Formats: sequence, structure tokens, C-alpha cells
Amino acid sequence: MKVLFDHPSPFLLAHGGFQIQIEQTKAGLEGAGVEVEYLRWWDERQTGDVIHYFGRPVVGYIDFAHRKGMKVVLAELLTGLGSRGAMARHGQKLLMRAAQNLLPKSFHYRMGWESYRLADASIAGTPWEKHLMVSMFGASPEKVHCVPNGVEKVFFESPVVARGPWLVCAATITERKRVMEVAEAAVRAKTPLWVVGQPYSSDDPYGARFVEFARGNPRFVRYEGAIRDRKMLAAVYREARGFVLLSTMESLSLASMEATAGGCPLLLSDLPWARSTFGENATYCPVNCSSRQTAETLRDFYERAANLPPPPKPPTWIEIGEKLLTIYKGLSRTSR
Repeated sequence: MKVLFDHPSPFLLAHGGFQIQIEQTKAGLEGAGVEVEYLRWWDERQTGDVIHYFGRPVVGYIDFAHRKGMKVVLAELLTGLGSRGAMARHGQKLLMRAAQNLLPKSFHYRMGWESYRLADASIAGTPWEKHLMVSMFGASPEKVHCVPNGVEKVFFESPVVARGPWLVCAATITERKRVMEVAEAAVRAKTPLWVVGQPYSSDDPYGARFVEFARGNPRFVRYEGAIRDRKMLAAVYREARGFVLLSTMESLSLASMEATAGGCPLLLSDLPWARSTFGENATYCPVNCSSRQTAETLRDFYERAANLPPPPKPPTWIEIGEKLLTIYKGLSRTSR
């Protein structure tokens, strides 16, 4: 079996967890004995049995793949949709239906709303995303498979050490991750916070404001940029008092999974992705609450973290590769 990976956005334009997810999914599949290639859009001679598309393609993409005898598996991160309230999701669904009834087919075909119905399978990172794929886009429940992110072996192998004084927030420094707001709450609560990450660009105003704030508050905000060395990052999680991610939008945070591999207690935004993934094995903070309330939650978590039980261990990428292989094999036994 040969699997082709495709994704619409070049890695060089934006770093982040999705790139790591794609690269590690490839490594996990290869570890499970699957031949994987990145789809070469310029190579008409490239062959494959399954296209694993990270995103949501236009309807025509799936149609052409089927004509070539290839199965199509979708793996979209429903970050924005999954973080909206029930009323906003209901309004979006009504607008989608109206567009499908009133606008030319060429418009909603480009939006890919019917792609979930036409794809051979879809991969949801959480039960919540599976619910959205079925309820919002009409995907058949039996064709949507819950497959979480895996974690690299290095995060399991980091030696156990005494927990240090720092809470760790590992995230891209951007508005939706609320890194600046968490840093301000840490200073207000007199709670040590180590931020690991970087802005999307050096001239990003939000990132620049955070860097200036961190420099002005070294007692409670530690910032040294991103950590590229995965072994070193694993050691940071192992030594951390707890992991903090209070973003306004998320799908399935790869950093949170890596932190759990190191036995790190979690403080997360109270969003459906987090609840459906970690349940009672994490502490939650309301989204976009006041700075005072965020500081109080942060301080309370800090004081309790040393006595909190570690979350359950996440799967490795090899285990995820084996699970995906089972899904692919099931597709090969079906015909359209």
C-alpha cells in the first residue's frame, strides 16, 4: 500500500503544530510499514492507493482522485468551528444550507462542504470534531474515525526528575493562543511562567508586545524563545510544575499531548476539544474571562499542581500509524 500526503499550505509560510502532526504521522506510518510520499503536484507519473489530505479539498479534487482509483481520507482541524458557541454554529449551518440552495454549485463546491460526504473516510482528532463533521457537514458517522495525535518517543523517555517552580506554556505567540494575557495573569498572581515559542514573524505587533512585557517582568515570566531540540523540550515538560494553554481556539493541542507524556498536570481553556479529550484529567479555565479571574485560576492551579495525579499517557506515533493503517486497509476492501 502506498499513501500520498497532501496539504494546501506550504510549511515555509507558517510554523506550528500542524506541521509537526503531518511529519510525525508520516513517520508513524512508515514505522508501521506503510510507504508514504508527499504528493508531488507537478509529477503526473506519481502513483498511490490512498490520498491522506490534511485539510478540506474542493469537491472536484475528490472526484478526480476517485477517477484515478484512489481513496481519499480527510483530516481537517476544525479549530474555529469547534470553538464557537451553539448559536454561532447553528447560524453557520443555516447560512451553508442557504448558500447551497441559492448560489451556483461552483461556489459551494469550492467551499468543500460536501467533501466530507464524498470522502472515503475522515479523521477526527477528538470526539467533538467527529460530532461536528457529522452534524455540520453531513459525514456518515461510520466513515469518521477518531484518531488523536501521537507523541514522539523522546517525550516518554525523558528521565523523571523533581518538579521545578515554573508553569510552562508552549505555544505560538499569537492572539488566539492568549500568551500575552496568560503572562499578565502570571505577574498579577505572582506565579512563575515559562513561555516556550515564537511569533509567526519578527515584526508581529502582538509578539513584540509580549517580548517587551517578558523582559520587563523576568521574576515571573521566563522567555528564551522556541526550543527546537525535542529532547530538551521533553526535559522542560518533565521538570515543569504544570502545563498551561488558555487559547480561545484549538482543535487538539499537540503540546498538551507532549506534556501529558511527561506526566505534566494540565490547565486548559474550558473548550469542547479539551473536555472531550482529557475529561476529569485536567483543570479548566473559562475562555476570555477577566484578568483577575484568570490570575486566580492560575494561582490556584499552581498551588494544587504538585499534588495532582498525572494525566493518562497518550499514544505514540507508531500506535497512531498502526491505527491509520487499519483504516486504510478497510478502505481497500470497499468499492464505491
